[in-house]
Amino acid sequence: MKKFNCYKALAAMVVFTLAAAACSDDMVEPDPHPEAEGVQLIMGGNVIASYDGETQTWTGELEVDAGEETPHIRVVFVDHDGDPVELEDDTYLEVDIEDTSIAEFEQDTPGEFGGHLHGHMAGETDVTFKLMHGQVGSGHADFVTQPVHAHVHEHEG
Repeated sequence: MKKFNCYKALAAMVVFTLAAAACSDDMVEPDPHPEAEGVQLIMGGNVIASYDGETQTWTGELEVDAGEETPHIRVVFVDHDGDPVELEDDTYLEVDIEDTSIAEFEQDTPGEFGGHLHGHMAGETDVTFKLMHGQVGSGHADFVTQPVHAHVHEHEG
């Protein structure tokens, strides 16, 4: 009789453990750090261009005159709702310019989330923004935009 009660207790524990594990799998916990799903380029408090990661399209473009530079452009990575995402300390911004003879993106501090677009000569080139993870210069990309057009206009004056 004692053996029977031990088996019953053991079976009950197994059933309880499996039920508890199944219940915890059904629970969805909110993500404390939402992932970047877009980018906003902000200059003078205004969004001058924005990228939608879902459709992989830009709204707006970059413009500067040859021989000039833009005011500081702040680069903000946003979530699905367009709200800024909280970035970890080991993330940084990398900006690739297709033709650096036309334009260049200068960051005051390597990896900072912003900088100035310098126009070197009239023309058009593409600019890609990357949210990088790791040490500046040797990290890996967590999010990469499609290229946005940068127009460098002939300097008038």
